[in-house]
Amino acid sequence: MRRLIPTGFPAAALAAACCFGAIAAAIRLQAFPGLDERVAARIQGWESPWLTPGMIFLSWMGTGLPLVLLTAAIMGLLYRKLGLRRELGLIAFIALGSALLNTGLKHLFRRPRPEVYRLAEATGFSFPSGHSMAAFSLYGLLALLLWPHLRGVAGRTAVLAAAGILIAAIGLSRIYLGVHYPSDVLGGYAASACWIAIVLALYRRLSRTA
Repeated sequence: MRRLIPTGFPAAALAAACCFGAIAAAIRLQAFPGLDERVAARIQGWESPWLTPGMIFLSWMGTGLPLVLLTAAIMGLLYRKLGLRRELGLIAFIALGSALLNTGLKHLFRRPRPEVYRLAEATGFSFPSGHSMAAFSLYGLLALLLWPHLRGVAGRTAVLAAAGILIAAIGLSRIYLGVHYPSDVLGGYAASACWIAIVLALYRRLSRTA
């Protein structure tokens, strides 16, 4: 495996864990009353006949069978085009772990979903957003894996920008559709970033000793 982005993964995991803890504490303590609702209302104010189908499509891509099929397709391309093998197991492990972590965190915090404004239906608890965690895990990890195979600033910047846009768009779609608070989405990003950083730190350590 070529070298990943030269980042201190343990430090990144700690920073992401601190961000998640701060968001969770703010929700529990109601440190910023009404802030979630005001930000959500601003985003939902974008509602329009042409934007809503796109947001529904992005949300649909963010979890379930579409995400599984997309992940499998990306794994196939990485294997055929770049010859990555061990990384395929890494992708599957992070994706599965992200889903299990999200389920555990949802049942730990048991935050009800928004009820005031809905353009889509969703069940289960609200915090953290499963769509946001899944999107961050897949596209964030994909950008990290592609990074060492790209040459030049332009290519690497394009990959990071594309991953960031997809992650942000899927998170925004959940707020726009009224099924998550903004803090659910931010918490999902932080939890997923922490999970990826922990796994990659362990993976690099094991790769050195293998």
